[in-house]
Amino acid sequence: MPAEPSVPAVPPANPLPGPRFAVLGAGTIGCHVGGHLRAAGYDVTFIGRPAAMEVLRERGLTLSTSVRPPVRLAPELLTLATGPEGAAGADYVLVTVKSAGTAAAARELAAHLAPGTVVVSFQNGLHNPATLRAALPGHTVLAGMVPYNVVQSEPGTVHQGMPGRLMTEPDDRLVSALRTAHLAVEARADMPEVQHGKLLLNLNNAINALSGLPLRDQLGRRSYRRCLALCQREALAVYRAAGVTPARLGPTAPGVTPYVLGLPDGLFRRLAGATLRIDAHARSSMWEDLQRGRATEIDSLQGEIVALAAAHGRRAPANARLADLVRAAEAAPRTWTGPELYAELRAAR
Repeated sequence: MPAEPSVPAVPPANPLPGPRFAVLGAGTIGCHVGGHLRAAGYDVTFIGRPAAMEVLRERGLTLSTSVRPPVRLAPELLTLATGPEGAAGADYVLVTVKSAGTAAAARELAAHLAPGTVVVSFQNGLHNPATLRAALPGHTVLAGMVPYNVVQSEPGTVHQGMPGRLMTEPDDRLVSALRTAHLAVEARADMPEVQHGKLLLNLNNAINALSGLPLRDQLGRRSYRRCLALCQREALAVYRAAGVTPARLGPTAPGVTPYVLGLPDGLFRRLAGATLRIDAHARSSMWEDLQRGRATEIDSLQGEIVALAAAHGRRAPANARLADLVRAAEAAPRTWTGPELYAELRAAR
């Protein structure tokens, strides 16, 4: 496991020379990335819902992991806003809103961006960078990704539950700032392939949410892994039909992963132990959404596979059924055992 980068306890007395940042959609991911940048001393404006910004105004922001002491940013160290005008003057706007809100967010941003402002999508799904480019002509839009687990463990605290590296299209100034902020980051010229690879991994978000279990416990149980294997096999077949080659992001190649997921628990732990190197309390962001009564991003995960399948004259019944179960859980939450969920997805095929 790569070592976790250290984070300064408080921002330096004098702001770092360098780019100014705004985070649009300062929820879990936005506070994680923006919080690290602020802790390093960069000028960061957090833009989010009034209720979320009020929590930061009262409590400040705490960054935590399981391998180092937490870092707390006091309220007076945070610049907060509730509207897109907070992005005025920023050199980089990091967009972390949910995919369903991307188009509206981009339209609202357009009137406030300075010439030359770079917009970076740190979002799930496949189409957010294209949506931002269409609404923000004349601005550079970069695709980015947070391929590791981050959840809000309590109001005002965001917790990184596993190691990993941010990924973004190449931009030397952005990459330098993120590294200065002690965030591991990798510049990738193949972000479409990376996004498709990440989507394969994110198909587990729904399974974890319905399991009600921490990620490590859920992935440690073969019945739940077999559910993920069903979804990934459908996705890989759809990718082949669409001519998509997903990037390898996990410990095994995408085409081999469904087979490994189906192995007995003991053998899985020996062959793919890195998959289980997750904080004991880490859960998917979709679980967090269900717990907080929020709409999930199921349409940008399983929904993407179902839509891509339909576009190529195919079906993805396990993914479609899982999407239906999550939508039902949004209205009336329930948990599923691994055998129950696997039987439900098998019956849909």
